[in-house]
Amino acid sequence: MSELSYNSPLAGAAAATGFSISLREISGRGMIDLRGLTSDEAFMSAAHDALGFALPTEPRTSAAWGDVRVLWLSVDQWLILSTRSKAQEILANLHKTLQGIHSLAVDVSDMRAVIRLEGEGSREVLMKGTSLDLLSGEFTPGTCRRMRYAEIAALLHVVEETVFDVYVFRSYAHYAWDFLCATAKESAKVKLFGAQDVPA
Repeated sequence: MSELSYNSPLAGAAAATGFSISLREISGRGMIDLRGLTSDEAFMSAAHDALGFALPTEPRTSAAWGDVRVLWLSVDQWLILSTRSKAQEILANLHKTLQGIHSLAVDVSDMRAVIRLEGEGSREVLMKGTSLDLLSGEFTPGTCRRMRYAEIAALLHVVEETVFDVYVFRSYAHYAWDFLCATAKESAKVKLFGAQDVPA
């Protein structure tokens, strides 16, 4: 019997060079979709026991402990992030602690591609594909939110001040990558304030 193998959503994508920022895929990330009610004390307690820390309950926030991070997606949905190998352990813990509690925990590691933008100017590059004002004080490290990016559904996570992860569904991975490659080119670099540099 043949064994299952993992293929990156961006396998075969063009190499990222000649850009004004760093652009790369984050492969090997485990993802678990968790759903439940924050009003259910049993659910919140069971999730805490499985993860080792409390789920974030404030909109568009995240929480982390060690190499595990949880992104708030909606009032009853979270995305748990870890390594792919650890995701199986976390999922097993969730199934154990949540047994008999109204909830859902599913491994969705193969559902999305994760593209990381890093460096000064990352916010400006991202703003070429979304109407979000990423220069406002709203998007601080740890912030996450769903968005329309280049006309497709995406999830944005502010990892650090100049580091951003963009999650897109696997079927749109190459489209999102090509869009970012075009908008992140050194020749496409823009300054939002003052005179623009004229390409040579």
